[in-house]
Amino acid sequence: MPVLQRDYLPEDCETSWQAAQVQAVVAVQARAVVEETDFLLNLAELHPAVSGVVGWVDLASTNMAQRLSEWADRPKLRGFRHLLQDEPDVARWLDSPQIRRNLQRLQTHRLTYDVLVFAHQLADVMPFCATHDAHWLVLDHLGKPALCQWLSNQVAKDQWRRAVRELAAMPHVMCKLSGLVTQTRWQNQFAFTDHDIKHMLFCFDEALASFGSQRLMFGSDWPVCQLAASYDGVHGLVRQWAFSRLSDSEQADFWRNNAIRCYGLTLPTLMP
Repeated sequence: MPVLQRDYLPEDCETSWQAAQVQAVVAVQARAVVEETDFLLNLAELHPAVSGVVGWVDLASTNMAQRLSEWADRPKLRGFRHLLQDEPDVARWLDSPQIRRNLQRLQTHRLTYDVLVFAHQLADVMPFCATHDAHWLVLDHLGKPALCQWLSNQVAKDQWRRAVRELAAMPHVMCKLSGLVTQTRWQNQFAFTDHDIKHMLFCFDEALASFGSQRLMFGSDWPVCQLAASYDGVHGLVRQWAFSRLSDSEQADFWRNNAIRCYGLTLPTLMP
């Protein structure tokens, strides 16, 4: 994936933000090292538009309290994420007593936890999500449905839909409309088929029907999205969908208010 084999910083995307009239963003971890959290927090200090950070911390650690105290004076730290999708046994990892204790500690501190799994792993996170209901959990990328398989695998499509509805029944779970472009056959870069578009819009509609407009948030998944589409392309696709499906007040929730509420953001002074 050579397009990702370089460093990306906020200034690499600011032109696209401005063209899309995006005024504030949340930066989400990519590396599973604690230094990632400090790196993103330092970027947020340099770039006022980065209003929140979802970092990484070792949930299996026995010194979570110390780690959190070290970040106590960094108000832009709003949550954490782990690359659950890479764990060989997601259910077993989540069932660790230490991880459960630490997740409870995060929720006590009003810190979110982003759930990143593939569609075939969604069943493994259900008990965990149901248990940890003291603060927001966020389903990333709509659970990463394997859109590239849907033409030949109706079962996978139906299983994804049922799992999304089950998660949406938990009122403390939010959902990000993000990441779908790389669930297509993204090797055909920037060239979506009619079926790709149909499947992505189907997912957006299912997420709206399940979570409602007050528990959906836009996510660009930039720079990873560039494997399949530009930031402008991702934003434009979702904007067209939102314009056709949501009222003005629902769009305000989707693009802005839900993220503020979920991540507890304090935004910079914005244009009227």
